[in-house]
Amino acid sequence: MATRIFVPRDTTALSLGADQIAAGIQTEAIRRGLEIELVRNGSRGLFWLEPLIEVETSNGRIGFGPVTERDVVSLFDHDFQSGNTSHPLCVGEVEAIPYLKNQQRLTFARSGITDPVSLEDYCQYDGFRGLQNALHLSGQQIVDEVKTSGLRGRGGAAFPTGIKWQTVLDTPDPQKYIVCNADEGDSGTFADRLVMECDPFMLIEGMTIAGLAVGANQGYIYLRSEYPVAHDILNQALATAYENSYLGDNILGSGKAFHLEVRLGAGAYICGEETSLLESLEGKRGLVRAKPPLPAIVGLFGKPTVVNNVLSLAAIPYILDKGGQAYADFGVGRSRGTMPVQLAGNVKRGGLVELAFGMPLNQLMNEFGGGTASGRPLKAVQVGGPLGAYLPESQWDTLIDYEEFSSEQAVLGHGGVVMFDDTANMGEQARFAMEFCKFESCGKCTPCRIGSTRGVEVIDRIRASEAADNNWALLEDLCETMVDGSLCAMGSMTPIPVQSVMKFFPDELRHGRQE
Repeated sequence: MATRIFVPRDTTALSLGADQIAAGIQTEAIRRGLEIELVRNGSRGLFWLEPLIEVETSNGRIGFGPVTERDVVSLFDHDFQSGNTSHPLCVGEVEAIPYLKNQQRLTFARSGITDPVSLEDYCQYDGFRGLQNALHLSGQQIVDEVKTSGLRGRGGAAFPTGIKWQTVLDTPDPQKYIVCNADEGDSGTFADRLVMECDPFMLIEGMTIAGLAVGANQGYIYLRSEYPVAHDILNQALATAYENSYLGDNILGSGKAFHLEVRLGAGAYICGEETSLLESLEGKRGLVRAKPPLPAIVGLFGKPTVVNNVLSLAAIPYILDKGGQAYADFGVGRSRGTMPVQLAGNVKRGGLVELAFGMPLNQLMNEFGGGTASGRPLKAVQVGGPLGAYLPESQWDTLIDYEEFSSEQAVLGHGGVVMFDDTANMGEQARFAMEFCKFESCGKCTPCRIGSTRGVEVIDRIRASEAADNNWALLEDLCETMVDGSLCAMGSMTPIPVQSVMKFFPDELRHGRQE
């Protein structure tokens, strides 16, 4: 019987030479006369071990990582394909690695285990069970199940998903749409990409269920162009889903229809905002629309539209399979279910960690992240992407919970956690926040377009000690104007990281200029 060897095929592993390692394993196995089955699986999200090569044994899958092309011969010399654990790169049974074992994976339960484009693998691990249940329910029953789950939008706004779906369901229009926001652009985030590259059928299933719930027969995945691997894998999975009647005019013989395709965005950060996304999807420049009307009532091509993030839609199959209450049993307060957190920046063990809401940020960074990669003291943490606050040590015990973060004038956003050691210049980081908005603003409203440009200038004057007190007061006014007057979250949230530096690291903003 051939030994099954797994080599991941996601973007991270590929960038570290996974294709070359896979080719080397094939070549070496042939040279030695060994019979193997090479499986290109997804990533488990343990990035510090990538490429993580796994061998299937009777005692579970044994891992080796991080592997380079040069290690392939020595792996065979140590008889790794038989599950021998003597090689220095052996990390033992993968499922027993504390980083993985101590997670509560609902959305990412299959990630890294299966071949992402294998329908057989997907179904073997509970795939499409949620869809099969949904086909026997009315739209209202599906929406009620999502409401019971307490699922809130994982893209950043945290709006209750069931309420959004109810609005679209109640809108009497024969044409409705499901749009997946896959324009993942926050710094340090990659959870959406991992869903699409490692478990694409889950997103297809979630969007199809959404279509059944609200009465939409057409869906679009708006994907950032910087994700070519995800684009390729999604299209392979879509073709397979159509061939096997999981998509099309007669889903699994039910007589119900849902069609789905991928559309590429051109790479503007603002197109992660739902109304800009819709403009771009219609072939226009990505400009923010004024609300109301909400996209749930007047959305894509003027029709009622559900716009959800990848993670939100990816949570749906579990909810329709296990039940909304089973999902809601995880979490705390109004933050129900699990949150896939992405550890990045100056971190020893970067990667994806899915946990029920309620874990302290500090515990997450130390027990899972292992502290900084540099070994130097941690100075600040930015959570929620480039528009999130820089949290000082006094806030690191904050629970991963939407309300807890809000009470600290911070945002949880898409779950990106970027760590900075004590060499980081927080004055420079404040300037970066304003400059980011200056470059990425769509230009529709004055507070964001002009405010960010003036904000960079004012910060430069403060850092150059030019009338620092007056400019400090001017920056405070400017931030308040952007918060209150901007048309969308881009302008209204840009002051958050700047204000956090002004509050917690004022000396570095006043005196931290580095030439």
